[in-house]
Amino acid sequence: MKLQQLRYIWEVSKNNLNVSATAESIYTSQPGISKQIRILEDELGIPVFTRNGKHLTSMTPAGEKIIEIAGEMLMQVENIKNIANEYCNQSKGSLSIATTHTQARYALPTVIKQFMQDLPDVSLDIQQGTPVQIAEMVSQGKVDLAIATEAIELFDNLIMLPCYSWDRCILVPKSHPLSKLDQISLSDVASYPLITYVFGFTGRSKLDEAFTSEKLSPNVALTAVDADVIKTYVRLGLGVGIVARMAYDEKTDDDLVAIDASHLFSSSVTKIGIRKDTFLRGYMYEFICLFAPHLTKDVINKAMELKNHDDINALFENISLPQF
Repeated sequence: MKLQQLRYIWEVSKNNLNVSATAESIYTSQPGISKQIRILEDELGIPVFTRNGKHLTSMTPAGEKIIEIAGEMLMQVENIKNIANEYCNQSKGSLSIATTHTQARYALPTVIKQFMQDLPDVSLDIQQGTPVQIAEMVSQGKVDLAIATEAIELFDNLIMLPCYSWDRCILVPKSHPLSKLDQISLSDVASYPLITYVFGFTGRSKLDEAFTSEKLSPNVALTAVDADVIKTYVRLGLGVGIVARMAYDEKTDDDLVAIDASHLFSSSVTKIGIRKDTFLRGYMYEFICLFAPHLTKDVINKAMELKNHDDINALFENISLPQF
């Protein structure tokens, strides 16, 4: 049994059993992958995958368990490399981050700039996706850190570190009736077509909870994953926008009015997700602390030692999160 064979079955499982796509993603040949998988199955005496002709159709029950262990072994191999690299060169390496458009566009730029100035020999890779995709990436060890508001808590093998809380605002053109009110109510907002985030993005669940609690049925006319897209359609007069307050810029968005909505919707918390078995290099601690100064190395290590989400939440109960 070779480590490369375990890598092949793991990568195939993450590429929807498509051997061609797997070969392309890891820069090798399709016949080479197929051959090594067959050799591994012959050695084990059981099939890892079921087949229809030359095509893989599913994982066998035993194969599912084998692939799960293979993923854990490959993660530990990466940890061994990281430990060696940490002692060879503490300020050189790579850091991969998965996040949403809102975080990448509005929350991360100043942090990324400072990090790159402090650690020019660390290469950064930022990938964007849905909250579920982001959480899956870090859960499977494809990236080092996940930064999101939704979905990270769905994965038991992740440590979730709260970074900051944030509120929403209502966006309307300057001539809109809502801009004339001293204070708007949820029913005022619900009386207009709404343009907001796709469900599962950027705290969207908090919006739905608020309307449901007031027994209101808002007309969500248009949804998007990108606050800039939402602002575009608000400008066209197609509806009232609801976005994260951080997404409104007084200079570039001076044709719109941002109305505080903190009294309408409860605050959301953005978190960093890390796999529990990840070996954190020194520059990873530094990035996390730049993004959320209250997350010192000692605090992160305490959280990494805890076994469940409740214990981690208790660790942060008395820590006042910054407001973005």
